[in-house]
Amino acid sequence: MAIHEECGVFGILSRKRERLGKLVYYGLYALQHRGQESCGIVVNDDGVFSSYKDLGLVSEVFSKDTLSHLPEGTIAVGHVRYGTTGGNTRSNCQPIEVNHQKGKMALAHNGNLSNALELRDRLELSGAIFHTTSDTETIAYIITRERLKTPSIEEAVSNAMESLEGAYSLVLMSSTKMIAARDPYGFRPLCYGKMPDGAYVVASESCALSAVGAEFIRDVLPGEILVFHPDGVESRREHCGKQKKKTCIFEYIYFARPDSVIDGVSVHESRIRAGELLAETYPADADIVIGVPDSGLDAALGFAKKSGIPYGIGLIKNKYIGRTFISPGQSERLDQVKIKLSPVKSVIEGKNVVLIDDSIVRGTTSRRIVKLLREAGAKEIHMRISAPPFLHPCYYGTDIDSEENLIASHHSTAEIAKLIG
Repeated sequence: MAIHEECGVFGILSRKRERLGKLVYYGLYALQHRGQESCGIVVNDDGVFSSYKDLGLVSEVFSKDTLSHLPEGTIAVGHVRYGTTGGNTRSNCQPIEVNHQKGKMALAHNGNLSNALELRDRLELSGAIFHTTSDTETIAYIITRERLKTPSIEEAVSNAMESLEGAYSLVLMSSTKMIAARDPYGFRPLCYGKMPDGAYVVASESCALSAVGAEFIRDVLPGEILVFHPDGVESRREHCGKQKKKTCIFEYIYFARPDSVIDGVSVHESRIRAGELLAETYPADADIVIGVPDSGLDAALGFAKKSGIPYGIGLIKNKYIGRTFISPGQSERLDQVKIKLSPVKSVIEGKNVVLIDDSIVRGTTSRRIVKLLREAGAKEIHMRISAPPFLHPCYYGTDIDSEENLIASHHSTAEIAKLIG
């Protein structure tokens, strides 16, 4: 198995008509690490929706020309995608747009529904025709059908949440409102902030708020629905407290950017602490500690700090190559690793090296990195993984070549707090 889903959502509601497309572009750029398959922006100008979506990175899909064709508006939503369900096709690009009897809606989703197939079958049997293979369209259908029976879009979202199971952080807009919703477990992150001019911003991570100059206000609570109007925010909490809060620990280990804060916990500090605990639990006699860029660097700093072994830059990452983990094919993943990382021979040659990485997942990348260090003249390589053993019980005392495909599971906030002290 492979680790599924990670996407980024972003939304903004302004008090005045302005070029929101550019602000969403900056927000998506800050969330690029969460999805590199496709991206899209939808702008709402007094109920008229204009959009641009395509396959590729934010910098590839959007240019000055494409952004200039997005009109001024008062609300806009954006999305970067790494798909779980559905193929990497243009039809699966988000945000998904819906036209229905009571108006329009644009929906961006980060998550993975555990009952998506069941819901889709039920909808198809009742006459629904799907145009994508993404479970986001399933969510859109359910909200739309509930909207026909309810007086408001937020009521429709609340009713839809009764049917949805699994992970979902949603940002959607109607003709007049922007709504953010997080599943009752709080699997995926979602937060909001406010611009100096009073505009409200919602994003998967706090780093995207900083990118557009918004001040972080707080995380959206598990199960909470936030309704944004030009003159304020309404919080609906009828789904809060229904489930014990759980957070995907891989957000702290790998997915999130180090400068983000998720549910009050600094991603950078959590990785530093994981490295310190790793040094306490699995010490090594070595000359230097190096990390695998980028998400292994903080843990390497923590390991070096706790162990007293000097920290060094032993691997250089080509900044123009995306995350190999997100590449769709095994052969493509291996090809990218060859050009993504380069060893610094003067740092490594003749030394006993502690190599820190955030996780193994498939093991293919780990084998390649170890080979690079051996070719650069490393005398010994002590590999340490900052993901805790309850995530990956096969990590310790195993030959890298025999690693099975591993998948991270969701753990409670208490377990995460235990990890990061």
